[in-house]
Amino acid sequence: MTEIGLYYGSTMGNTKDAAVQIRTAFGTDIVKVASIAGATAEDLNHFDVLILGTSTWGFGDWQDDWAAFQRELAQVDWSCKTVALFGLGDQYGYPDTFVDAMGLLHDVVAARGAQVVGVWEGQGYDFESSCAHRDGRFVGLALDADNQSEMTGARIREWVQGLRGELGL
Repeated sequence: MTEIGLYYGSTMGNTKDAAVQIRTAFGTDIVKVASIAGATAEDLNHFDVLILGTSTWGFGDWQDDWAAFQRELAQVDWSCKTVALFGLGDQYGYPDTFVDAMGLLHDVVAARGAQVVGVWEGQGYDFESSCAHRDGRFVGLALDADNQSEMTGARIREWVQGLRGELGL
């Protein structure tokens, strides 16, 4: 069975919480969860399928752990990877940069050859702009733990169900 590596960057704990919920939603032990802090390119190269999670800080900035991992990102062989993304943001506090870091991460891995799966419909959100929102959909699962925490569990379950189909699990 396919082993999935789930790497996240979390400053306040919300992205870590979402990562744990995603692993639980898969309902199996195939998802290995780890913080990107202290990870290496070799750690990510171990997996054919990756789920990458990040929050957005300030006005569309990388989360600190992902910012520190930039050099390592370039060392991963993305050409043989299938990647799903999830991102957390504050659509009311930062409506012009909602989950932008997920869009930045998407662009890095896609430009290096990763097959990106797990796009997410853009309905049910109230934001002005997001570089992770393209053609009416997000490049991955968009979560807002600050303003829509009551929707997080259902969104994760629905997204994971779709991912299982895309990944043939």
